[in-house]
Amino acid sequence: MRAKSFADMKCSIAGAVEAVGDRWGFLILRDMMFGLSRYDAFQKSSGIPAQTLATRLRALEEAGLIRRQPYQDNPPRDEYLLTDRGRDMWMIVTAMREWGDRWQAHGADGAPVDLVDRDTGRPLRMALVDAQTGREVDVRRATMVAGPGADDKVAFRLGRSGHRAG
Repeated sequence: MRAKSFADMKCSIAGAVEAVGDRWGFLILRDMMFGLSRYDAFQKSSGIPAQTLATRLRALEEAGLIRRQPYQDNPPRDEYLLTDRGRDMWMIVTAMREWGDRWQAHGADGAPVDLVDRDTGRPLRMALVDAQTGREVDVRRATMVAGPGADDKVAFRLGRSGHRAG
């Protein structure tokens, strides 16, 4: 189980890490976003040990990211489905995939998965978008500033003038 809880920390990143739990949690969410939903499929996909998988599935369910649904009565079997909250993790998983594609060596074969538009087949990528205009913004123009829920630790992390993301 988790050694330290981030639940009381005023930090959205810590909250997301708390909800997912650990690296296995991210891989389970990845598999669910690929369409896997059953215990044996998760094991086959990632090689996760059975007890670890059972523990992580319970934790993801408790965090409200997934829900269990029976699919068989004899013997009883459940499948696991993403909740709305869990589906919203797709941005995090996609950002991690893009970072891995860029910075992890995949050899001459290239990236193992491409994200494309279902209708056009054209490649998609993550981008920062101006919330008011809808225009893409270069990450070097982004800066973090204290939000309405900021506390003294957030102010400390940001310093007086905020922090440039790029």
